[in-house]
Amino acid sequence: MENSNDTVKVIGSILLGSLVGATIGVLFAPHKGSKTRRRLLNGAQSISDEIKCPINEEVQALRIKADELEIMASEKITGLSTTLKHNADSLVAHK
Repeated sequence: MENSNDTVKVIGSILLGSLVGATIGVLFAPHKGSKTRRRLLNGAQSISDEIKCPINEEVQALRIKADELEIMASEKITGLSTTLKHNADSLVAHK
């Protein structure tokens, strides 16, 4: 859980920094509007690519955990079922 909090903080910091940088860049842009827009678009694409990697890693880690929990639950259910069947057989045998 701590890892996901760190990821959220990193993503938030990147987004905030991008927003501040883009605003300052537009205000002090030495280039034509079309060139500035193209540069902003390229920068946004770059940031998007940087954000996707940690998010994909987090998603993969969550999938692994979900698979592990599914296996554990299945094992518990199988064990419980076996125990209940054994207990039921014992009760029937004692009658």
